[in-house]
Amino acid sequence: MKKIIFAMVMVAVSMFATAKKVKFAVDLTGFEVSPNGVHVTGDFQTVAGFPGGDWTPNTTKLIQEGSTSIYSRVVDVPAFQKYEYRFVNGDQFYESEFVPVESRVGYDFNDNRWIYVDSIANDTTYVGAIVFGGNAPAGKYLVRFLVNMQLSPSIPPSGVHVAGSFQAWNPATIRLYSFGEGVYEIIQYLPAGTYQYKFYNGNTPASTEIVPQACAISNNRQIIVSEDIILGTVCFSRCADCSALGIPDRPTELNILISPNPASDYLDVSLPASGVFTIAIYDFTGKEMVRKTELTNPSNRIDLSNYKSGMYFMIVMQANKTAVRKFAKM
Repeated sequence: MKKIIFAMVMVAVSMFATAKKVKFAVDLTGFEVSPNGVHVTGDFQTVAGFPGGDWTPNTTKLIQEGSTSIYSRVVDVPAFQKYEYRFVNGDQFYESEFVPVESRVGYDFNDNRWIYVDSIANDTTYVGAIVFGGNAPAGKYLVRFLVNMQLSPSIPPSGVHVAGSFQAWNPATIRLYSFGEGVYEIIQYLPAGTYQYKFYNGNTPASTEIVPQACAISNNRQIIVSEDIILGTVCFSRCADCSALGIPDRPTELNILISPNPASDYLDVSLPASGVFTIAIYDFTGKEMVRKTELTNPSNRIDLSNYKSGMYFMIVMQANKTAVRKFAKM
């Protein structure tokens, strides 16, 4: 009996040592609040000590903050884990919100919200009061950062991080989570604006990636936030995703010309006189805009009429040769 009690105490101590306070909050401005209350449900409820187990819609009630339309609750859960959840305007699961695509787990048709609890610091993880059925707190936008680490030699115990001008360039505070296949990601909520950032294979300034000049602004990656956005997956220290590039570490440079630059409605690409080429264009979030394969004509025109104004980079590939060019769309 003493052994059982000792084991239970040790489990409790272990849980406490890795516990983290997380504040779930939802903004119901514009919604009629159910007389049965507002709740949050998810796969954290068991470890947080709520009765009924995970995904029970009526046990984790949120409390109204003053006379506002914001309802919240702080829970204790183990750190360094990913949790899934959704808000419920009522106490039945059919009254739960419809989670937008950008906020979903997204893999295997999973349509829950998710959060990664990335530290055991003596504070409370709070992302803000997310609008019910929306992507972000009022006045902010969702930004989902993704980086592919497949070409990195190893991932340290400290994990993969992102830092930037939106959080004072601290590489130790935002740890990314991997759903698999070497891709790490995290959701942040930012006001509209222009931000620079980098990924880190670790949590120190020395673990930063080296962003290629073809897709860099002041040696950093850059995004312009004006809407909810899932950034394109980029390979660590490269301009596009690892699988999309297929470029050896030290490729031979192709001799190509592009014009005009800045461009408006089109971009002319002059290739070497012989060979088979692939052209891919990416925006500065890493999203692939177009890919043309099996090109043999030295003169090629790319239609830019539907592109937004901004900076783009183009990769031209032929066997083990490559060229990267940066251009502006007016």
